[in-house]
Amino acid sequence: MNESVKLYLFKKQLEYLEKKTGKGTELISLYIPPDRNLADVMNYLKEEYSQAANIKSPRTRKNVQSAIVSIMQRLKLFNKPPENGLVIFAGTISENNKEKLEVFLLEPIDRINSFIYRCDSKFFLEPLKQMLTYKRDAYGLLVIDRSEATIAILKGKNITIVKHIESNVPRKHGKGGQSQRRFERLIEQAAHEYFKRVAEKAKEIFNSIENLKGIIVGGPGPTKEFFVKEGYLGELTKKILDIVDTSYTDEYGIRELVDKAEKILKEEEISKEKKLVRKFLEEIARDGLAVYGEKDVREAVENGYADIVLISEKYEKYRVKIVCKNCKYEEYISSESIERVEREILSKNCPKCNANTLEIESYKTIIEELSELAEKTGAKVEVISTETEEGMQFLAFGGIGALLRYKV
Repeated sequence: MNESVKLYLFKKQLEYLEKKTGKGTELISLYIPPDRNLADVMNYLKEEYSQAANIKSPRTRKNVQSAIVSIMQRLKLFNKPPENGLVIFAGTISENNKEKLEVFLLEPIDRINSFIYRCDSKFFLEPLKQMLTYKRDAYGLLVIDRSEATIAILKGKNITIVKHIESNVPRKHGKGGQSQRRFERLIEQAAHEYFKRVAEKAKEIFNSIENLKGIIVGGPGPTKEFFVKEGYLGELTKKILDIVDTSYTDEYGIRELVDKAEKILKEEEISKEKKLVRKFLEEIARDGLAVYGEKDVREAVENGYADIVLISEKYEKYRVKIVCKNCKYEEYISSESIERVEREILSKNCPKCNANTLEIESYKTIIEELSELAEKTGAKVEVISTETEEGMQFLAFGGIGALLRYKV
C-alpha cells in the first residue's frame, strides 16, 4: 500500500479513536515495543487485573478488568510484537446512552520505544500523533529583505508559518556630506542588528527540528545573498540547499518560495503532488488519459487501465456491502455516512426476495477499498491534500480521478 495511503488511514484511525470516551477512568491504552517479551506483558496485565480489584466503584472495577481480559485474549494471537511494536486500546465505550466493550489493535507507522500502560477516560494517543508529525523529513524556509522576514517549516505537504519579523531599518535620505555618511552607518548598523535577530530566531526554530533535511532561502533583491554570504546563520549555512528569487517576504513569499524551489523539493510529497494534479488537469483539458468521478475511476481500476489513482483527503466516502440474510443477495453501494445507509437502505425490502432482511456485512473507506483493488492491477494510489492550490483545484473535480495507461 502506498505511503500516502498508509499515513491517511493511520490519521483517520487516530481521529476515530479520539472520539471514543468512557464514563470513568476505564479505557486502557497499551503500547508494546517490538523487543518486549509478550510473556512479561501478560504477567504485567495479570498484576494490573489484581490491582483493579481495589477500585471502589463496582462498575469501573468490572469494566477495567473486562478490558484487561480482552487485551490478554488478543495478545495470545501473537508470538511476538510486529516490527514497529503493537498498540492495543480497550474499554467500555459510552455512545448514545449505550455502553459497549470495544478493542482496537494498531500496528504503528513508526517504532515504539517505550512500554506504556495507561488507564483513563480517553485513549492515550499522543505517541501516535507524534509519529504523524515526525515521520517525514522537514525543510526550513526563510524569505528576507531589508524590511521584513518570514520563517516557516515545510514537512510533508504542510507549510507552517512560524515567525514574521519586521526590521525597522530606516530608509536612506538624500542629504549629502558628512551627515549622509553618518546616517548610512546608522542604517547599516540597524540592518546588521535586524539580520542578527532574524538569524537567532531562525537558528532557534530550525535547530529544534529533528529531521531537518535542508534550508531554502528566498526574497527580492540582493539582501538574501548578502545574508547568506555574511554567515549570519552560522553552522546552519551548510544546510542551505538553494537561494531563490521571490517577489514577497510574507506568507505569500513562503508559498512562492515552495513553488520556485521545486528542483530541490522534487522528491518531496508537496512537489510530486502538484505535478500529479497538473498532469491530471492537462489530460482532462485535452480529453486525454484521465477520468474523474467514482464510477469511471472504479471501472478503470477494475479493468486494469488505471495507472495512478488520485483521491483527495477530503473524499470521505465508504464502500458498503449489503447482504440479504434470507436469499444471500448482495450489493455494494457508496455513501458518505454509514448511518444514512442504515436509515435509508436497510429499511427497504430485498430487491430479489422482497424480505425485510437486508443488513450491512462490511464497509471500508473508498480510499482503502480502491487501494486494495489497485494493488491487484499494479496501479498506484496517491492521496491528494488540500494544502496546495492544485489540491483545491482537484477537489473541484469531485476529489477522485485517475491517470490512465491507455484510452478506452
